[in-house]
Amino acid sequence: MWDVEDLVTLCVDCGGGGIKAAVLDTSGTPRSRPCRRPVTYPLPPAALVSAVAQLAAQLPPSERTTVGMPGMIRHGVVIHTPHYINKAGPGTRLEPDLLAAWSGFDMRGELRSVLDQPVLVLNDAEMHGAGVIAGTGSELVLTLGTGLGTALFDGGHLAPHLEISHAPARRGLTFDEFIGEQARLALGDPLWSRRVLRLLEILRPVYHWDRCYLGGGNSRMITPTVLSRLEDDVVVVPNTAGIAGGVRAWALVD
Repeated sequence: MWDVEDLVTLCVDCGGGGIKAAVLDTSGTPRSRPCRRPVTYPLPPAALVSAVAQLAAQLPPSERTTVGMPGMIRHGVVIHTPHYINKAGPGTRLEPDLLAAWSGFDMRGELRSVLDQPVLVLNDAEMHGAGVIAGTGSELVLTLGTGLGTALFDGGHLAPHLEISHAPARRGLTFDEFIGEQARLALGDPLWSRRVLRLLEILRPVYHWDRCYLGGGNSRMITPTVLSRLEDDVVVVPNTAGIAGGVRAWALVD
């Protein structure tokens, strides 16, 4: 199921606040220290492509590239992405020109041309999930960061992506607004962590997962009190899995 080609992979995790990149061998071992750069807004598609190319130039050579980015991505084409369509980043005014530029943008095609190698572009939670799932049963991955990322796997196969982050969660808030970074900063970690429990209560009867993974940069902010209340089928995983998943994600491609 998880056999992958013996190729060196450039793995890029694009978030709302920063872009991380590393070059890994087939076993997931880094060829050098990873690189990170902050996201500079406004961010048209060409700027993100350029940022990925600049990170690639700082790292050892690779033979293929995996990119995880927020939003609805189909076959490497951006159907919708949050944050990057806002003038100054998450929570700021939507910029119509950026919305138009990102809608239908062929991220895979552009990167393939610039990097001159095969490219896989996925939702960032899907790339993260590829690095942590066991490959059996129904497995839900929730990434807690700038917003809420989700990915569902069935028997190790990636299910069609759903942008749960934009669905209503509570009192007129979307899931992004309910559990994202701005909510954490406003509420503080203890109250925000209680919202993580509420998030699981809301989604459990929807997915009936066999296992749920909590990842993303903010998973480490969940308080010990709330961690002790998580059920046995919920596992907190390190954010570094987002990069490691860039190697394993190629096994998801039909």
